[in-house]
Amino acid sequence: MTTPSVEYLVMARKWRPQVFEDVAGQNHVIRTLQNAVKLDRIAHAFIFSGPRGVGKTSVARILAKALNCEQGPTPTPCQVCTHCREITEGIALDVHEIDGASNRGIDEIRELRENIKFLPASSRYKVYIIDEVHMLTREAFNALLKTLEEPPPHVVFIFATTETHKIPATILSRCQCFDFRRISLKEIGDNLRTIAAAEGIAISDKGLSWIATAGDGSMRDSQSIFDQIVSYAGTAIADGNIEEILGLTDRRFVITIAEAVLARNAAQCLKLIDEGYYAGLDMQVFYQMLVDHFRNLVLTKVVTGAEGITEMTQEDWSKLQEQTGKVSRETLQRLLEILMAEEETMRRTQSPRLVLEMALTRMAYLAPLIPIDEILARMASLERSLASGAVAIAMATGENSKGQSRPVTEVKGTGDSVVPTPPISIAAVREQAATGYGTGEKATAANANGDQSWEGFKAFVKPPLSSKLDPGQLLSLEGDLLTIGFQKDYLFFEDIEKNQKEVLSKLARSYFQRPELEIKIEALHNDSAGNNGKIANGNGKAQLISDIRQEALKHPLVQKVMDIFENAEIRDVIPRQTVTEGEVE
Repeated sequence: MTTPSVEYLVMARKWRPQVFEDVAGQNHVIRTLQNAVKLDRIAHAFIFSGPRGVGKTSVARILAKALNCEQGPTPTPCQVCTHCREITEGIALDVHEIDGASNRGIDEIRELRENIKFLPASSRYKVYIIDEVHMLTREAFNALLKTLEEPPPHVVFIFATTETHKIPATILSRCQCFDFRRISLKEIGDNLRTIAAAEGIAISDKGLSWIATAGDGSMRDSQSIFDQIVSYAGTAIADGNIEEILGLTDRRFVITIAEAVLARNAAQCLKLIDEGYYAGLDMQVFYQMLVDHFRNLVLTKVVTGAEGITEMTQEDWSKLQEQTGKVSRETLQRLLEILMAEEETMRRTQSPRLVLEMALTRMAYLAPLIPIDEILARMASLERSLASGAVAIAMATGENSKGQSRPVTEVKGTGDSVVPTPPISIAAVREQAATGYGTGEKATAANANGDQSWEGFKAFVKPPLSSKLDPGQLLSLEGDLLTIGFQKDYLFFEDIEKNQKEVLSKLARSYFQRPELEIKIEALHNDSAGNNGKIANGNGKAQLISDIRQEALKHPLVQKVMDIFENAEIRDVIPRQTVTEGEVE
């Protein structure tokens, strides 16, 4: 007859905390309970709430031992007395563990109310531990109210739940509530390292970090995963074994695709998605991993020392820092916003791969966003450059100490004509902005060549008025009347006729040296041949420029900008390239 083998205990049970000091990551709860036992301030009801596997039921059992230990009540149960051993083994008559999910009706609560009247069989307190208490029905909670408010002095209730919001407020107000937190990667890693050393298991720190990350803040889950990996790989665990069990290939795909997005390589993104699809990746799960990764990228860029927030290994943290090195915070935020905007679509779609591909394509083609601080810095630098440049030009070509202008220099342009450059000063710039012409025009009305032609007049007028005048044609100059023609559908026709005519008259008097000169604006109507008869040479060029401007004003992007910005006004449309006579047939 063979001797039965000893029952195997999984790591989560074998390494379950037995005293307060063994509990990891819940120092705020442990300290409060130890002091309550030490000062004899034991409440009649507790609620332990928090994520799964963080120690709620274990702490409830330790509290039961602290209250019923033969050496107690004591914050340090002896672990050797009858009561401590019975509670540890789960056979204590006075400690009742009830599953709230399967004992959730009013009948079970009525039975509990009848039993609590009796004194403990051998212990100091009767302790009722109700797990998943939020599963009780409303009637069951109502039946528990009166008993919970005024229980017998020998009864202590301990409720454990993962969903506190489902417990009625009337129950919460009768209990002391303790919130259990997720356990950090470091604390889980230290616990797993202790277990590995005690069990004689060889595993790398990187592998332990991967297991802790997979546990998602739950000590029990992490220990269960560790147990599974040991069953797969034995006591000598290689990193490759952990990758196979945890499916870390998905993680590598996420990092590679993120690098392709930040490199603005849409083709590479689509190729990687194709590889992942045929490798068996779940597109919806992978999409969530991608969202989490870009969230970590934003945190890495924004928060100094973000490895504590993102809960990741040092290797992953270094990778994130490398990826965010040359990318602005604004760009990373925009990329994350694109992913978040498609989350609902991804959950509902029948084609998750297509949604993922389109999102990655948009992200890859997103132009890098310049930080607002950098834009403001560039503007300030430009203002300083302009100011220093204006002073330098004023010093070089402006007035001397006696207030006299220096000789005018001539600067050759891109064409064959020579454009006179009048002296420039700060006062001239201000007067030009207010009146449309500068202080130097009167002095240079008749230029060095004595040129008083129509082209010379247009060169004499300063921007922005000169760009509006450019499509106009000289129809006649008789006596003191200068007639200028514009196409009737010209964008700025009414503006010139009603608002700018007086300014043009002043400029014309100065340029042509005729104090009484007035300007008349006429509308031109082309015949079928595209000519008018009154139009001077070059009207084809003006018409082409006008057509270009009209087309630009009708562009959908321009219309969208006008819709977004209220009270916006188009001051001018300037062709990107100069139209020459040879371009007009």
